[in-house]
Amino acid sequence: MNPRIALVIGTTRTGRKGADIAAWAHRIANSRDDAEFTVVDLAEYDLPLYDDPMPPMRRAVMPPAVQRWADAISPHDGYLFVTAEYNHGIPAALKNGIDQLFDEWSGKAAGFVSYGVDGGIRAVEQLRQVLAALRVATVSATTPIRLFTDLDEHGKPGAQQEAQLQETLAQLVSWSRALADGK
Repeated sequence: MNPRIALVIGTTRTGRKGADIAAWAHRIANSRDDAEFTVVDLAEYDLPLYDDPMPPMRRAVMPPAVQRWADAISPHDGYLFVTAEYNHGIPAALKNGIDQLFDEWSGKAAGFVSYGVDGGIRAVEQLRQVLAALRVATVSATTPIRLFTDLDEHGKPGAQQEAQLQETLAQLVSWSRALADGK
């Protein structure tokens, strides 16, 4: 069975580029026949700020909005995070969305498409640290997109980014399959 991979749009900001970049990545991902790809847009979940008195791994009941988020994340074997870099870091909404859950992420694989002035590379490094605490295996290949040099006149990433995305997806599919098979 092919692994199920969610492309998680990790920003909720008005005027964000994340939805367009995720659509580009989804189109390329769907040309593959070795996995099933779904877009999960964090902006559609209206999550509260995390303030549960119990950590997610010990929580008995989730608030309804968090349960809906968990239901969207849980069925996947891997995640391709499409993330901006804000002030050299992870968007607050993405960190909050990640912090809301534990079991839904744990034991799965993740890859990254990042964007920003410097390609979002610092956000990816922070995400690697955060996801490691949740027992998520992150692949080494990434797809950084520099907003001022890597987009064509229509706002689409170029051939170099497409090649990087194909490598990121190849590793992510392989790791997602291996981790799912090991359960």
